[in-house]
Amino acid sequence: MSKTNTPESAPEEAAEQAERAEQEAVAQLSTAPAEDRTPTFAKFGVIGWARWFWRQLTSMRVALILLFLLSLAAIPGSLIPQSGTDQMKVDAFTKAHEHLGPLYDRLGLFHVYSSVWFSAIYILLFISLIGCIIPRTWQFVGQLRGRPPGAPGRLDRMPAYATWRTETGADEVREAALTMLKKRRFRSHIAGNAVAAEKGYLREAGNLIFHVSLIVMLIGFATGQLFKSDGTKLILEGDGFANTLTQYDDFSSGNLFDKDTGLEPFSFTLKKFTGTYERSGPNKGTARTYQADVTYSEGADGKEKNATIKVNEPLKINGTKVFLSGHGYAPVVTVRDGKGNVVSDHTPVPLLPIDSNQTSTGAVKVMDGYKNAKGKKEQLGFNAFFVPTFAGSGKGNMFSQFPALDFPVLALSAYHGSLGVDSGIPQNVYQLDTTNMKQFKDSKGELFKKRLLPGETMKLPNGAGSITFEKDVKEWATFEVAKQPGTDWALIGAIGAIAGLVGSLFIQRRRVWVRAVTGSDGVTVVEMAGLGRSESAKLPDELGGLVEKLHARAPSAPDPSEDSENSENSEPTDVPAAEGAEK
Repeated sequence: MSKTNTPESAPEEAAEQAERAEQEAVAQLSTAPAEDRTPTFAKFGVIGWARWFWRQLTSMRVALILLFLLSLAAIPGSLIPQSGTDQMKVDAFTKAHEHLGPLYDRLGLFHVYSSVWFSAIYILLFISLIGCIIPRTWQFVGQLRGRPPGAPGRLDRMPAYATWRTETGADEVREAALTMLKKRRFRSHIAGNAVAAEKGYLREAGNLIFHVSLIVMLIGFATGQLFKSDGTKLILEGDGFANTLTQYDDFSSGNLFDKDTGLEPFSFTLKKFTGTYERSGPNKGTARTYQADVTYSEGADGKEKNATIKVNEPLKINGTKVFLSGHGYAPVVTVRDGKGNVVSDHTPVPLLPIDSNQTSTGAVKVMDGYKNAKGKKEQLGFNAFFVPTFAGSGKGNMFSQFPALDFPVLALSAYHGSLGVDSGIPQNVYQLDTTNMKQFKDSKGELFKKRLLPGETMKLPNGAGSITFEKDVKEWATFEVAKQPGTDWALIGAIGAIAGLVGSLFIQRRRVWVRAVTGSDGVTVVEMAGLGRSESAKLPDELGGLVEKLHARAPSAPDPSEDSENSENSEPTDVPAAEGAEK
């Protein structure tokens, strides 16, 4: 049997329809998917559990938790030495901490950004963001293509509400309201006896832009870490560098970097390093000029070009940047054997600075061509200590007083024997391994050492030869050659995320309804109501402004309870105030 409507059921159905319309109107003004907070775990199967896990993973709450965990996971990478950045510091840390070092190694704390647990957080966050964005984007597109929902049955239940009676016709009121709302950039249309309007879609657009920008930023960072390359090279004035792997003093790269094709083909030569320093005042010794003049060419047969590299002003060659990262001095020395034959002629020896005034240490190594006084082949080694500005004898320790070459002094201590370079074990060129070497002794039986001024010679005991500090000190510069793709995308993502966040925080999405119905007495009853996504004091004020505009087009009708004489002498009716607006 078909169901028939009875007079008793008609009011109930009308009430249900009004309730449904009201629920639709006050639905959440967001593209966020509804969460099932009461899952029936007993009925879950494999598919059910998979759906539940996916919903949890793609929820905004889990995405924020993963983002927080990623920030925490990056902290060890800043505090603990990383093998990809400085393996020597990792080795030193492991030797200094016998128990903690192996534990850190097992936990992947020496290579945080390529560890399994960091990658897991990174990938889960990436999946979570994509899972959040795709359904919300389609839902937002559907909202843009659709129309604002019709007015609910009870507008007086809305947070902001106003009503008045007018003699203007209902159709005319609705047309005036529609025109007014469109001028205020509301998406509006007439639905039944009311005008439905909505504004603030950029809030959800900003929300989506924020999340898309986070993905772009993650892709940029991941690309940079996986395909990056970073190397350093010390170059003397007049020497050059070609961007090949064997030319680097130190080199590190990402896990997916191709060492055969990833290096950009170019070369450059250091013509001159220029450094000037403050001579007085509280900033004495601070660099005023710090730059390297170079000539470079791109490719195998590129044309030579001139460039100047300064601090924070690198040389850029097709995505590769050459930074000026350090500077020092290289005293020029000449070594002769016991017969006066030149073994090493005018050889610059780069020394590493240990303070801001360029006090420098290093080693002079003579590996081939030297014979002692007895004609036997040996190797020579000298521990070197250099100061560009010497304080003077008896004026404190052997430390430089100023970084410029005002009073250069080179201090040497001499050894002979085997440097150990033929053992196949890599050595630090700036340190002298004296394990298989003997000291030259002075007349007191102590280590033979001497301070030299430019042009002076240190003669070794027993006619073993000599070393001369020539009247020349070359300068060197260290360059960092870095290539990190994805940085532009990361910057674009960061800017987009900020813009999207601003939009989602400061733009409020809200709905406005204007209902005009002609009563039995022929007077039109106008109702206006507003609803925002969140509580805001601006919504009643905005609705009050709209009421004022519409009231000017449809003024209040006289109160029918007053007689005509009083109504002629009475003042015009005030504009009705929206509930919740400030008085």
